[in-house]
Amino acid sequence: MKKKRLFAFILLLALSVMPTAARAEPSLSAQSAVLMDMESGRVLAQKDAHVRRPIASITKIMTALLAVESGRLNETVAISDRARQVEGSSLYLEKGDKLKLEELVYGLMLRSGNDAAIAISEHVAGTPEKFAALMNKKAKEIGMKNTSFMNPHGLHDPAHYSTAYDMALLTSEAMKNSTYRKIVSTDLYKTKSKPIRVWENKHRLVRSGGIITGGKTGFTKKSGRTLVTTAKKDGMSLAVVTLNAPGDWLDHTSLFEYGFHSYSQTMIVGKTPFAVPGEKQLYYAKKQVRYPMTSDEKKSAYIRLVIGSGQTGKAELWIGNEKQTSITVYKTKERAATSLWAKLKKELMAW
Repeated sequence: MKKKRLFAFILLLALSVMPTAARAEPSLSAQSAVLMDMESGRVLAQKDAHVRRPIASITKIMTALLAVESGRLNETVAISDRARQVEGSSLYLEKGDKLKLEELVYGLMLRSGNDAAIAISEHVAGTPEKFAALMNKKAKEIGMKNTSFMNPHGLHDPAHYSTAYDMALLTSEAMKNSTYRKIVSTDLYKTKSKPIRVWENKHRLVRSGGIITGGKTGFTKKSGRTLVTTAKKDGMSLAVVTLNAPGDWLDHTSLFEYGFHSYSQTMIVGKTPFAVPGEKQLYYAKKQVRYPMTSDEKKSAYIRLVIGSGQTGKAELWIGNEKQTSITVYKTKERAATSLWAKLKKELMAW
């Protein structure tokens, strides 16, 4: 067995920030909720985040993502009788109406049109049932372990459910797509197809602008109010998901205030090579990796480097006795000139 070497370095991250009093997690109306950092996937606050519940129209986040990823947004869609007849929230489309797929995605996300959801699913996959299979396949790829999609709109079905945590994972994945981000951040949209339709976003926080970058509303009698919102401030992007939350707007505002006040992003490793004592070669990561921490957490945070005999190793971030994340690092052909400690100290003082 090849022997691995381990090095531990105290980061003293508290040197890089002014002390800030941590806020208590807010009291929530939601039955389930999660506040997630979309870059690292770290959960900053949660309430029954893994409990399966009906999710109503926030289902359409997956519908929109698959439509965007299909690469067919410029194609024309003819509205079917099945799309026209679907119940619930609607764009009031008529059989035979023709719109671009992109226009339907705007109507789906801004006005929560169930008719748009059916039309999108038929155009992308042939039928809503086949589209639901694509939704579940994508959910599995993302890591949504407690989710089952039965339709593209979220109307109640006992076998259609998800969790606050899974929907935050989905939202984080969707927000990586620039076209999706543009659609969900739009407060008012006018179609180019005739007749011209003008749609205002139902999500009041998106309409308010500021730090809010997107979101989706939802409601059925079975699910109660469901809501997804994303926001960005000081280089940190957060997602909030609430399920069955009578006071969802306040829940989301309170969770964002808590997250942005209590946590800040800290760079852990990056593309800039760093040295390890006793090693002749430098190490680097293929991308910059940041992690949100409170000022108190930074006092006990450190990185452990597990170096194998090959060309890679692992940089592990620990806070106290708990490992938070692990990043693969690679050897370079350069010889070490600067110690890891000196590099980390320089990065932190600059940050």
